[in-house]
Amino acid sequence: MHRSGFVNIIGNPNVGKSTLMNALVGEKLSIITSKAQTTRHRIMGIVSGEDFQIVYSDTPGILKPSYKLQESMMKFVTGALTDADVILYVTDTVEQSERSAEIVDSIRRSGIPTVVVINKIDLSTPEALEALVDKWQAEIPGAQVVPTSAKENFNIEGLFRTILSLLPEGPAFYPKDTLTDKTLRFFASEIIREKILKFYDKEIPYCCEIEIESYKEEPTIDRIAATIYVARDSQKGILIGHKGEKLKRVGQTAREDMEQFLGKKVFLQLFVKVSDDWRNNERQLRRFGYEQE
Repeated sequence: MHRSGFVNIIGNPNVGKSTLMNALVGEKLSIITSKAQTTRHRIMGIVSGEDFQIVYSDTPGILKPSYKLQESMMKFVTGALTDADVILYVTDTVEQSERSAEIVDSIRRSGIPTVVVINKIDLSTPEALEALVDKWQAEIPGAQVVPTSAKENFNIEGLFRTILSLLPEGPAFYPKDTLTDKTLRFFASEIIREKILKFYDKEIPYCCEIEIESYKEEPTIDRIAATIYVARDSQKGILIGHKGEKLKRVGQTAREDMEQFLGKKVFLQLFVKVSDDWRNNERQLRRFGYEQE
């Protein structure tokens, strides 16, 4: 008997969806920072065994869109509610469930097998956790509730067994050695964006988008040229910094992570350009992979 299915990870910003996805897959596919709205795309991670294949999807955190980019991000979430074999609804021990009442209601009405993952239980007491389990069992009747700590890798194996038990029988969707549907170009751009989220405050990280202009694979080195787009001219100077020092730090740390990810040397060039208000420009959003043609 072979089980296979699409397991879609949904939840509010900052509850640990990306950390959980990486823990379940065993590889760092989704970037992780302490800032909200880190994930912008729907990122697939595939785990295969002799008698199973689980296709996980990490999705952006649920939010009320303020511009077209966020509208596109929310389309990834609503899409994940309709094409799942199993929904992983991720919450944590401190967030208020009212923030996502609409999505929770959609999950209830979907009839799709659901696992409520209460993450970050290392920050809770046993009594508080017990009350949360009771609350979520009442909130989404029929759902299985699994407490975890993705950061501490606690009960990830238990969660995996729960997911496996809910998968339908069926053949594998992808070759068994496939890890993700994303390209090396995509991961290179995400690594650069992760460094911008890490090193810059306020609006800057949310106004940046990365485009890989060229990616040349050679036997001992990958040569990558990337452009960082910002929404306004004033942001360009902040991103580059005095004598280019800030941009140099982004490039150096991104290159180090890429070399670790690829297992080979990387030559990385970074450029900065202004694309006026790209977050509300449908043509630019299509170009960056947010809007479908």
